[in-house]
Order: sequence, then C-alpha cells, then structure tokens
Amino acid sequence: MGLLDKIKKKAGDAASQSEGSSTATSEKKNRVMVIGLDCAPPRHIFDEYAGDIPNLTKLRENGVWGPLDSIIPPITVPAWMCMMTSKDPGTLGIYGFRNRKDHTYDGLSFATSWAIKEPTVWDILSKQGKDSIIMSVPPSYPPKELKGVQIGCFLTPNEEADYTYPKELKAELKENVGEYIFDVRNFRTDNTQYILDESYKMTEARFKNADYLLANKPWDFFMMVEMGPDRLNHGIWSYIDPEHPRYEPDNPYQESLRDYYRYLDGKIGELLTKYADDDTTVLVVSDHGAKAMVGGVCFNEWLNDEGYLGFEGERPNEITPINKMNIDWSKTKAWGDGGYYGRLFLNVEGREPNGTIPQADYEKVRQELIDKIEAMVDHEGVPMGNKALKPEELYTTNNGVAPDLIVIFGELRWRSVGSLGHDGIYTFENDTGPDEANHAEQGIFIMSNAPGQETGPREGLHLWDVHCTILDLFGLEPAQGALGKSALKS
Repeated sequence: MGLLDKIKKKAGDAASQSEGSSTATSEKKNRVMVIGLDCAPPRHIFDEYAGDIPNLTKLRENGVWGPLDSIIPPITVPAWMCMMTSKDPGTLGIYGFRNRKDHTYDGLSFATSWAIKEPTVWDILSKQGKDSIIMSVPPSYPPKELKGVQIGCFLTPNEEADYTYPKELKAELKENVGEYIFDVRNFRTDNTQYILDESYKMTEARFKNADYLLANKPWDFFMMVEMGPDRLNHGIWSYIDPEHPRYEPDNPYQESLRDYYRYLDGKIGELLTKYADDDTTVLVVSDHGAKAMVGGVCFNEWLNDEGYLGFEGERPNEITPINKMNIDWSKTKAWGDGGYYGRLFLNVEGREPNGTIPQADYEKVRQELIDKIEAMVDHEGVPMGNKALKPEELYTTNNGVAPDLIVIFGELRWRSVGSLGHDGIYTFENDTGPDEANHAEQGIFIMSNAPGQETGPREGLHLWDVHCTILDLFGLEPAQGALGKSALKS
C-alpha cells in the first residue's frame, strides 16, 4: 500500500473512531513534513489544476484544507517568517525585502536572516532536542545554527557564499548531489522559455537535495520552500489567465503552468512515498497567492504632481530610480518606494535630518495623503479601490523603522513604481523588468495524517496558525506572543 493510500485509509479510520472530534489526541506524531510552495494560489491547487495534481489532491481530500490568509502586505519576505514565528511584520521589524535602517535618507537595506529575532518553529524544536532539516525558507541567508541542517534561501548571493549550516554540508551536497539552485536568476525577462526551463532545473535540484538530506540526516521536522510557482506566476501569468489584460487565447504557453504543476506534484509524490510514513503529518502551504497585474502606479511621480516631493532641477525624461534623483528635502513632505505594494515615508521635523512636517501636523498630513491616495482613479477614470494603511493599526507593535503608510494599489492589481521619468502616473511597463502578476491575499493550507483530526475544508485559517499547528503536533506550546492558533483545534 502506497503512502497516500495509507493516509487516506488512516484518515477514514480516525474520522469514524472520533465521531467528528476536532481536537488532537494525546498521542503526538513523531515527524512533521512541511512543503512550502511560494505564491501557490488556492484557485490552482484546489480548483483549476486539481485533476492534474493527484498527490496534492489526495492529501487535500483526506486532510484539512482551505485558503490561508496572508499578512498585509502579502510579501514573500517577511511572510514565511511570519508563518514560522506566528508574529506580524511589525513585530519582526521587517516590512518587505527592503527596509529603512534608520530615519536618514540613505535608502533601504535588504532583510537577512539576522533580522529575525523571534523564535522560529525549528528554534523551539532544537531546544527540545529534535532534529530539523530546513531548506530555503526565506529569509534564511546566512543560515543560522540549529539542531539539524539548513540551506539558505533565494537571497543567497552566489555559489561561493557559505549557504549551509553546518558549513561543511555545502561540500557534502556538491559531492553527492550536485548543484543547488537558489533561484531563477534574471527571471524578469521576456524570454518565457528561459523562465520555464530554469524553473524546472531549480525544482529538480531542490528535490534531489531534499531526497539526499532526508535519506542521510536525522530529522523530526522537515521543511522546504520551492520558489518555482512564484517565478512562473510572475513570468507567464498573462499566458495562462484569461482575466489578464494581455491574455491571448490559444497561445503557445497556455498550459505551461499546468504542466509545471504536474511535474511538481510528481516530485512531491516521490518524496512522500519514500520518507513520509504512517507517523508523519504532512503540510503543504503557501505564503500568498497570485493575481493578474494590470500595471503600475508611479508613486513618486504622483507625489511630485501633488506637491509633496520636490527636486533640484527638472523631472527626468528617462526612467531614473529615486535614489539617483537630487531631492530637495526642503521642499519635500513625502516620498515613496516601489514594489508589489507602496511604502510611503514622511519627512518629519526632529525625526528626519531635514524634516519639513512639524510633529504637531504629522497626523493631519498623513490623513490628507490617505484621503488622496484612496480617492485615486485609474487610467480610465475608474476608482482604483486603493488602501493606505497605518502600520500601528495593522500590527501589534512596530519594531525597526516602519513606513508611515502601507499602500495597496488597486486591490493588488497594480504595483507601486518608485522610479521617475515614466511620462505619467500610470505605466504598463515594469521598471525592474517584465512582471505578469502581483501577489494575492490568500495562499493554501493542506494538512494530512494529523492525529484525531477531522477532514474537510476549513475556513478562517491564517498564516500565523502554521507555527502553532506544527508545535501542537509535537505536543509543544507556541512561542510566547504567538498570534495564531493550532489548526488541530477547530
């Protein structure tokens, strides 16, 4: 009897014996395996591709499953670490890939693993003497000490870096497995076939390394994150989604994402068959979903037009990053940053070096900007439905240097463009390279072979719940201040 058949039988037996009980029994599972699929949306896993991914579908049909609410904003960094710590971005002090180091004008720095101060699942398990295998969970570069082994994430700069813990694991993997591919390099390209080919190569290498580690290293907890779905969503969404404004029927790549999921599902099935036995609970999760991207809002062009951002000299005719502009801080009240959402920063007296907004006027100016941003219309004059949110109202606390406003353009169908020189507020060309999709508010959650657990769909699941669920499976309490709850309890 194969693994997935065993899971199905065991789930059916447990359901009949428990008569619908939704609480975990005192008998805890020996092992937990988590497979993370970055940017995998519910519509694909639960609906459109369900018939093409039999392994994932069997896990779902014989387990607990449902959409997984992401953080605001739904960004890979810090979403995975919010999931693994059950804390919000404000508590982590990480509001995206790039964050202000201080209140100077020196720009933004990239988040690394050293920014994570809250205990992760594997930190807690290590203290309990349990072994973990952690592969590419962002941000996990540089890798940190734990009881077990770790491989860095897509933020790893190159093959020369020390991307494993312990350090000697790098040479062991190279000798016994071969190349470890962290990411699809230069994935923002019009070369669609390149994105597809490199995504397959990356996934193949990731699962080969996972196979080696599971076979050769002790483990109670295993977790890997596969970036393939994310890179393909951003690279080929217009080919696969009829709702995308650039979609053309019967295009040559229309089934390419479905084909990739078939391949990915096969790799997952092979891993489960070899290493997930009756004493292993399997979770499949994603940090957020995906949706068609209409275009970009040139945030700093708009702030300049509205009189909040001033420059020395004329606005550029060529696309120019804001950090290459000569900003006149004496004439600037606010500036913004690009990305899948917008971050707005205010120039406040006594806080920024050349602040222009009196402290007493801070809330007045901020509310004025909220009203204007939320009243914006798109290129056709239709209200965009923007949201400009105050971090202190979103998060339990705000560590580090939070944006003054977090801006969601057009319900995430528009991105924020930070550069200037676009000859208008709206653009349909991305200043950082081609991009077909934005992130969406919900990812996926599947849990199969959990002890004494009801099966079927579940509403109200949040990304924070994953941390609590994993630790509950080991009979452990979540980290202090955890925001989630265990999915073992309804």
